[in-house]
Amino acid sequence: MAEMMVNLRVLRDLEPVLDEQVANGVEIRRARSDESGAIAEWVRENINRNWGVVCEVALEQAPPTCFVAYRKNPADGAAEVSLENLLGFACYDVVTKGVFGPSGMREDQPDGGISTALLLSCLHAMAAEDYAHAVIGWASTTESYS
Repeated sequence: MAEMMVNLRVLRDLEPVLDEQVANGVEIRRARSDESGAIAEWVRENINRNWGVVCEVALEQAPPTCFVAYRKNPADGAAEVSLENLLGFACYDVVTKGVFGPSGMREDQPDGGISTALLLSCLHAMAAEDYAHAVIGWASTTESYS
């Protein structure tokens, strides 16, 4: 597994990526600390048992360093994260400052660009916090992050 260094001054625009997700009924936003229990449980059950703790750490930071993707209910416009509608997550600054990860997606749903939107949301948040670079740790393939 490789580590990648990302120049945060030359990031792809985030808004078109988020707009595409909204058009597909998916909301991507910074997680809230009051959602810690549901997100950590979902990650433990669906992604990796140990990463649930990582999410809890990310959600205890101010602001939380975890972003979530979830399917919105078009009937009521629900903006709450639940075990049923959560699609993916991505964290940063958990292992150490300036490091992206971990992240994960539901395997029973098509990605449809959600993982890219989560990655970019984290990287843009890091850029807004005046990081010049970020490290993507444990990158399974560098091509998938290019």
